[in-house]
Amino acid sequence: MSKTLSHLVVLIAGDSGDGVQLLGSQLIRAAAQSGQDVRTLSDFPAEIRAPQGTVSGVSGFQFQMASEAIFDPGDAADVLVAFNVAGWIKHQSKLKEGGLLLASTDGFDARSKAIAGLPAEAEPLQDAHSRFQVLEVDFKKLTAEALKDTPLSGKEKSRAKNMTILGLLTWLYSQSVTAMEADLKRQFSGDLGEANLRAFQAGYHLGETAEWTAYRREVPQRQAQPGTYKTLSGSQAIALGLAAAARQLGRQVLYAGYPITPASDILHELARLRPEGVLPFQAEDEIASITAALGASFAGSLGATASSGPGISLKGEGLGLAVMMELPLVVINVQRGGPSTGLPTKMEQSDLFQAMYGRHGEAPLPIMAIKRTGEAMHDLVMAAKIAVESMTPVIVLSDAYIANSAEPFRIPELVSLPTITAPQADVDRLPYARDEYGVRPWIIPGTSEGMHRIGGLETEVETGNISYDASNHQTMVQQRAAKVQSVTRFYGPLNAEVGESSGDLLVIGWGSTYGALRTAVEALRSDGHAVTHLHLKHLVPLHPDLFPFMEGFHQVVVVEMNEGQLVQVLRSQTQRELAFVGKTSGQPFGALEVQQRLAQHLSES
Repeated sequence: MSKTLSHLVVLIAGDSGDGVQLLGSQLIRAAAQSGQDVRTLSDFPAEIRAPQGTVSGVSGFQFQMASEAIFDPGDAADVLVAFNVAGWIKHQSKLKEGGLLLASTDGFDARSKAIAGLPAEAEPLQDAHSRFQVLEVDFKKLTAEALKDTPLSGKEKSRAKNMTILGLLTWLYSQSVTAMEADLKRQFSGDLGEANLRAFQAGYHLGETAEWTAYRREVPQRQAQPGTYKTLSGSQAIALGLAAAARQLGRQVLYAGYPITPASDILHELARLRPEGVLPFQAEDEIASITAALGASFAGSLGATASSGPGISLKGEGLGLAVMMELPLVVINVQRGGPSTGLPTKMEQSDLFQAMYGRHGEAPLPIMAIKRTGEAMHDLVMAAKIAVESMTPVIVLSDAYIANSAEPFRIPELVSLPTITAPQADVDRLPYARDEYGVRPWIIPGTSEGMHRIGGLETEVETGNISYDASNHQTMVQQRAAKVQSVTRFYGPLNAEVGESSGDLLVIGWGSTYGALRTAVEALRSDGHAVTHLHLKHLVPLHPDLFPFMEGFHQVVVVEMNEGQLVQVLRSQTQRELAFVGKTSGQPFGALEVQQRLAQHLSES
């Protein structure tokens, strides 16, 4: 009999070439299809092929599956799957006391220990038995035996080890073997497909024949809202959001991108899907990508582009041009650790100041932040709506955590998405004559009697003609700023994620800290603390009710993955004392970590 759990946290670790990410993705898709809620965390090195067998080269994939709604990938792991000793060394501290270590013994031999920096006499598995439950399996040998009659080379056979482990984990956690096999057949064909299927079955049969029932766990289905669900990563959801924006606008979206980690997956997904209304284009560099996107907007389509910190720096001049021309543009910054090349595969929220101030001159624009994969599609539609209906570039902040994390996503009814209405190309109005919200007409080239000047030089009020007049420049700067401030008309009410409108402590976050903050605040509230969690989607301009909302709390703490960027912005606009909790380790906040740090603030009040 398997033991039933409401939550299960699994951490898989091995070399970056071991197929750890693929293995994890297969498991979470199966869990989601079985009706469990899932959240994930990918952690892998920046190198295409990191040094094999080393601790620095370890690739990790953590996921939590649950029979109720969850918001983070969990803290301590119930199960650690170690492909090799390096994976064990790096992540052993994350395994719960008494948790299960599933060790691939072929990765714990003398050579593996030497590469990982352990002395020859070290016995890591023997030591682990004193603190954890341990299952030792030579998965390399088991895989080779299962594939001995296949035409694959020895190296190719060894690569199927992750499929053997997948089979055992499918049995251990009561996933549907039929659904898993169907998914593998859909993804792989030919000799490779047959080998993967055989390896998977060997692992599953090991579970059935070994006397390991005591280790078997089952997570019941959750009660989810009826609908069609698909397990998506953040980048996949962003791609769907661009497709939805094209439909809602009724015009083509040109997505112009240039490869950079971790933003590249958006371009990959659009190229794979080829959704109606979206034209993906790989430019020769970052400058070409943003100017191509801006050119599309000039021509009457909606331009969109994405990058990460270094690429956004290169796009700065193009962004300034979009502000001056007052054309719609959606720019997605998938943040990573910086500065410079920094930590290409690690997460950070250190580009808020860059988004706000990373252009010369007075060049304000709206800035939004995606808080979770499940809202990324809707956020992109809203960003497109603001860009088009306010004739302005909009920056959308994502990060490496959101880009790579996955969760079940309920596909919305199209009628539930906001409409996007483009400003009319009204030739009876002057090119820069503004409506009540400061928005100019969108006059597309070729419009009869719509010829007008447009470019990077300062424009004359209403006519758009070139002007160097001092008072005119003052007026245009103020008009562009006022137009950006007016986008608050698109905001809904300011609602807390958890808690009331008054209490002892208000916790403010933005972006991918959402899951850890919500889980931590719910835990503190269950302990009797009057804590409220507020998560900001709109960072520029801020919600007009934000500062009045703060007044209902004795303390306000801002939590972000940087050295204090949003908190500085807020402090510049209020006399209220604001505390700060931050980190820049390249790793996301854990819920327990946040809970402990917030508890310190509560104890000091």
